[in-house]
Amino acid sequence: MSHQARVSSVVESLTKAPRRVDFPQKNGQVQPISEIFGQNVFSRNEMSKMLPKPVYKTFCQTLKGNHTMDKVTADAIAHAVKVWAIERGATHFTHWFQPLNDCTAEKHDAFLTLKSSFVDGSEVVTAIDTFSGSQLLQSEPDASSFPSGGMRSTFEARGYTVWDTKSPMFIQEGPHGTSILYIPSVFISYNGEALDEKSVLLRSAEVLEKLALEVLNIIEPKDERSELVYTTLGTEQEYFLIDRSLYTLRPDLKITGRTLLGGLPPRHQQLEDHYFGKIPTRVLSAISECELELAKLGVPIKTRHNEVAPAQFEVAPIFEEALLAVDHNLLTMDVLHRVAHRHKLKVLFHEKPFRGVNGSGKHCNWSLSTDKGDNLLDPSTTPETNYRFLIFLLATLKGVHDHGDLLRAGVASASNDHRLGAHEAPPGIISAFLGSQLTEVLDAIEENRPVNYGAAGLELQHVRVKGTVLDLKVANLPPISRDLTDRNRTSPFAFTGNKFEFRAVGSKQSPSFPVTLLNSAVAKALTEILADLKEAKGDKAVASTEDQLKVIRKYIKLTKDIRFEGDNYSDEWVQEAAKRNLANITKSPDAFLRLLRKENTDMLKEMGVFSDAELNSRYHILVEKYAKDITIEAQTMITMVIQQVLPAAYQYRRDLAEAASFMKNIGVEASPEIDLLNELTPIVANLQKDITALKYLMVDLIQVQDIVELANACCNKVIPKMEIIREYADKLERNVADKLWPLPKYTELFLNI
Repeated sequence: MSHQARVSSVVESLTKAPRRVDFPQKNGQVQPISEIFGQNVFSRNEMSKMLPKPVYKTFCQTLKGNHTMDKVTADAIAHAVKVWAIERGATHFTHWFQPLNDCTAEKHDAFLTLKSSFVDGSEVVTAIDTFSGSQLLQSEPDASSFPSGGMRSTFEARGYTVWDTKSPMFIQEGPHGTSILYIPSVFISYNGEALDEKSVLLRSAEVLEKLALEVLNIIEPKDERSELVYTTLGTEQEYFLIDRSLYTLRPDLKITGRTLLGGLPPRHQQLEDHYFGKIPTRVLSAISECELELAKLGVPIKTRHNEVAPAQFEVAPIFEEALLAVDHNLLTMDVLHRVAHRHKLKVLFHEKPFRGVNGSGKHCNWSLSTDKGDNLLDPSTTPETNYRFLIFLLATLKGVHDHGDLLRAGVASASNDHRLGAHEAPPGIISAFLGSQLTEVLDAIEENRPVNYGAAGLELQHVRVKGTVLDLKVANLPPISRDLTDRNRTSPFAFTGNKFEFRAVGSKQSPSFPVTLLNSAVAKALTEILADLKEAKGDKAVASTEDQLKVIRKYIKLTKDIRFEGDNYSDEWVQEAAKRNLANITKSPDAFLRLLRKENTDMLKEMGVFSDAELNSRYHILVEKYAKDITIEAQTMITMVIQQVLPAAYQYRRDLAEAASFMKNIGVEASPEIDLLNELTPIVANLQKDITALKYLMVDLIQVQDIVELANACCNKVIPKMEIIREYADKLERNVADKLWPLPKYTELFLNI
């Protein structure tokens, strides 16, 4: 039956009619994306049209922190957005937030309200659509049903979602042609503690922007100063797409998001022909529909392509203000999931759904920009004299140097452990890559000598204007611009021209927490640089170039150990990192502990991003989730092996034994069957022994009450035992007759899209 289900799923994937989606038309042609971009967003532009000018002005002042939202303003905005949403089919609204469970959350409330009046002594009930300012500003979900890490008792249920005014409201499709108004929100407890990812992100962005402005005010003349600094973010989202009918036949994928069993086919990614290859037709259709929906939601998807592994893909947006970029990344994941379902596909965001091929990350491209359009991490063509750039570059390096272990904790999870350090993603050592040119610039400044671009190897490729043009030495091809740095795909934190790429972030996780920690670390570094600049400038209005250079030299020396230009995968780097006292954290339980390292907790509290209670809560939530993830995987593996793998092996051994007996009875040599039986027997026996041992181990772990002890047991006992079991099960997959094997194999999962 299971084999027939596999065959039927494959046949269906090859014969089903593709889903057709008609793009909006204008004058008989496909309407440009720019004309439908953001049409489902209640944007600032839309607000300015629908609100009275005084109300809109007050709202803008609120965004700048210069005014508190009053009832008149809230009621006016609520009325305007209700009218706008109902015109677009909205029947419900929801406060959309990011609880601490790797998901988004929403509770739908109807605009419908019943108004009672009494006429001649009888009650008359009238149905009306209403939406008040108080309903817009906050809602009250049950806080006891979300992770709190011990900050709340189960019986303490009250919590609040509060509208994040910096993130625009939008509508999404609901059932039966209706739509739903989404209100991006933060989620806090009754006592005001953060119970979500977004609250702390907002805090970190605020403190970083404040300190960045203070630094700019010291190093720039008054008439050139900016009024606003903000973080920018671009999230490259990697994912797998597989046929949904095959997915439904894999209990491990459905329950855990990854395959707990299964071996590689003869051909997978070793020919290096999938990356940037032709996107399969069904996949391209799904991605195109996803891009259409995201465009309506104001999500600026720029790039789509095949990734390295078979059935692996990536979409990437244009960089945006970081707070909005996080919302847009979560929307992208949600829309990919829904649209894939319509195309009979299943999207997998797990960092390592298939063993033996590349996993998926979420590369977070991070920078700082001003209201004047300046990127503070743009080196220009003369980085050696661009002191503003150097100061913010070194602030970032100082933050990573002092709190690299904290950044490692921010990307730790049971799923990302499979990817980090697996020669496809950054290792557990956090370091920064700058490239040969910037390394030479920093070395020259430190040594007080002219920059030697020849030493950086730049003259070998006919580069002029300090690394910006490359001569291809082919007459009919034009010279091309070249970035100041090459890319180092092994680095967890690489400078890529005018931004840092935080490559260690997992594909499944929200970017909020890693970006929060990065913002906080850089903000702390800016406080130190700010103090040094103030001391150097003395009574002067602004710091002179000599003052700035003095501070720059100091931080070049302080951050030298975090810079590494070589192969982060190499054993030599592990040894060198140890000499530099850089932490090499390979397991999540060890990474989580770094949240509680005194230097990290002091920094996060000093920056006003976390309280003691919130930090301890976050630690316990992460540890508990890790233990639960591993426990669920182990129990799933036990079920699959006992109910599917071993019965298939028993059946095949029985078939071989009967065949051998039949051969002997008719006088034919039965050694081939007997040899295979003898090969299978110890594999089956060992698998049965180890799966029984795992079953008893999981029974013992039920008694463990301490969550940290449980997480360590899962890490050090359960995972190694699961690896042994997988080896035996995968050997059986290679040897048992295909018609008896109950699970779709990697070949089918990779190639039937």
